[in-house]
Amino acid sequence: MMKLYYSPGSCSTASHIALEEAGAVYEAVRTDARIGDQRKPEYLAINPKGRVPSLVTQHGVLTETVAILAWVARAYPHAELMPEDPWAYGQALSFMSYLASTVHVAHAHRHRGYRWATEESSFEDMRRKVPQSVGDCFALIEREFFRGPFVMGDQHTVCDGYLFTIADWLEGDGVDPAQFPRVHEHRERIRQRPAVRKVLAELAA
Repeated sequence: MMKLYYSPGSCSTASHIALEEAGAVYEAVRTDARIGDQRKPEYLAINPKGRVPSLVTQHGVLTETVAILAWVARAYPHAELMPEDPWAYGQALSFMSYLASTVHVAHAHRHRGYRWATEESSFEDMRRKVPQSVGDCFALIEREFFRGPFVMGDQHTVCDGYLFTIADWLEGDGVDPAQFPRVHEHRERIRQRPAVRKVLAELAA
């Protein structure tokens, strides 16, 4: 059986949601990053990066959210979690890559400043910048990248659970989601999907 190593409140929620949407059989293993579980030797033996998510499959261990989401979509084609058209597929990957490489990084400056600097004054400067940098990212998503009613238009894909996950950090980042009505409506609608509700209940347990 597959195992998904996840941490509550992290980007691993997107992979968790994708597996549920796909109807996959898997075990969810809590790895609480808030208390350092991801740095323990037993977890580093699974993922030397010391990050979540990690998906243990019959083929080996897969890491990085975009890779896991793309794999789940291909491994469970009946769920139609990615577009079949090559151009649309590329656009979906582009959107998820933006979430991973830009939006998530902007968010991480709030509490992961040690990845880029060593002085506490630098950490504080990074934290002050987060509402602007994250807000700018979501303004671009709202204006340019969100098609509606789903990210890719009429088809629900793994992009939607990923956007939901990142958008759920907005308030913590000091950003008012009401600034982005299309993204905000999407977030609250995706929250009501059965797969998402199941994952959120498990995270809260």
